[in-house]
Amino acid sequence: VFMVGEGDAVKIGTPVVAGASVKATVVSHGRHDKIKIFKMRRRKHYQKHQGHRQNYTELRIEAISA
Repeated sequence: VFMVGEGDAVKIGTPVVAGASVKATVVSHGRHDKIKIFKMRRRKHYQKHQGHRQNYTELRIEAISA
């Protein structure tokens, strides 16, 4: 946690706030849409196709305390 504040009381960490914690719950797991990678070298008859799907975890932040 880099910064915690409530009203006028603001704590800024260097680089993080000591003793701060975040409570989160996992909402879902999934995969993003596929991206297509195409590499080609001109005049050399070289073509390369590749695809990639990144995994992700969706979180819900319940509380931030310091």
